Order: sequence, then structure tokens, then C-alpha cells
Amino acid sequence: MPDSTYRLAVIVASTRAGRFGPTVANWLARQTAQRDDIEVDVIDLADHPLPVHLTREPGPEDAAALAAVTPRLAAADAFVVVTPEYNHSYPASVKNLIDWHYTQWQAKPVAFVSYGGLSGGLRAVEHLRPVFAELHAVTIRETVSFHSPWGKLDDTGSHLDEEAGAAAQAAAKVMLDQLSWWAVSLREARAARPYGN
Repeated sequence: MPDSTYRLAVIVASTRAGRFGPTVANWLARQTAQRDDIEVDVIDLADHPLPVHLTREPGPEDAAALAAVTPRLAAADAFVVVTPEYNHSYPASVKNLIDWHYTQWQAKPVAFVSYGGLSGGLRAVEHLRPVFAELHAVTIRETVSFHSPWGKLDDTGSHLDEEAGAAAQAAAKVMLDQLSWWAVSLREARAARPYGN
């Protein structure tokens, strides 16, 4: 992998039946596909249900569920959380993922693509920022948010409104540019001097 290329884990947070998350993740995939500095690994939490009871020593079944996700988080240089807003906050599934892990997040950047009603999921993002700060992660200032997006994107993630689609793409470029800087810079810093808290 070239020095400028980094591993990005895209976390699809919603696990509800009929969820819109995969559509937003498809839109993000279209944005990352235009870049040659990102290797993407999509972690869809609907495909990886983690145990809801946190234990220090997970049993065999729980350990197997974690083994399908934990190494992928550890290998990532950066993260994008694709999250809806539920009741002015983020889904329990993403909090569960966060709480099962600790060192995997440290000294790595996290960006957000959110969606929801009038707020576009931004309240979920603002609730996630201090959680990731507690884990010694760096959250990216710029976000992409989709306000009431139902019926505005097709299943492949194409925006049906050309003007709104161009604005979303421009926001994604700024976010991904920032994420790339932090991902490569922090990876170099971790290699030069292991992070400790």
C-alpha cells in the first residue's frame, strides 16, 4: 500500500428492518470510488450483530461475533460512521460496537455521514463526538448530512436532484480530504511513537 493510501472502515450503524443506511452507504461508496488514496472496508452492523452484554471474557459464541469485526477495526487507519438519528441521538448498535472496543479507536480519525429528518442526523453526530473523544479518537470537523433523504436517492446511492447531489459531493470531498490528512498523519505518528494514554 502506498504511503498516501489508507484503510477506511465504513460503519453502517442502523440495523432496523427497512433501514435507509445501505442507500447512504452506497452513496458514500460512490464518493470513495473516485479517490485512489482509500481502501474501503464496509462493516454493516446488521450483518454483524454483537453481543449486548458486555463481559471481560466473552463466551465462544460472543468471541466469534467479535472476531468478525475487531480485527477489521484494528486494521483501519480511519473510520466513517454512517448513522441515522433515533430520538435525537445515535442507534444502540453503534454504541455497542464502540463499547466492545477501546484501543482500536485510539489516535485514529472518525468522520460522520448522517441522515434523518429536519436535523439530517446532526444531533446523533454531536452525541458521538464526545464518546469518541473519550476513546482518544479525533473527530473530523466537516460532516455530510442528508435532511429527509427518503425518495431523494435511488438504491445505488445516486442523488435524484442534480443540484443537491453536487452539494453533497462537494461536502464529501472536503470531509474526505480532511480525513485523509488525519489518517495518514496519525498513522505515521503511531508508527514513529506508539500511542499511550
